[in-house]
Amino acid sequence: MPSLAAIREQRLSARLTVLRAGAAVVAANHPGGEVWLFGSLARGDWDAYSDVDLLAIATTQVAADALADALLDARLGDDVLALSQERWQQLKGGDDPYWRAIGRDALRLDQP
Repeated sequence: MPSLAAIREQRLSARLTVLRAGAAVVAANHPGGEVWLFGSLARGDWDAYSDVDLLAIATTQVAADALADALLDARLGDDVLALSQERWQQLKGGDDPYWRAIGRDALRLDQP
């Protein structure tokens, strides 16, 4: 019988596989866009009530908004934040501990 830790790892791996596949499809229709997972799933401290937090990053805010809308339409994320590439770089390298933690823990989903 597998351990609880092994079961959690299997479930996380399966969930990430589905998210990666979906993110790759959506991102393919938004050239230059990036899809990042953040929050408890990215950190690995998720539970049964955890939602899927995504960042939609693109060259412009308009493109990021379009990517975020597509991710929501595809039902890939519960909470999707849209940021331009420039703003994302500023936030993750800034002084705010919230954004620094996201920058540290986020997993890019649209690449293998």
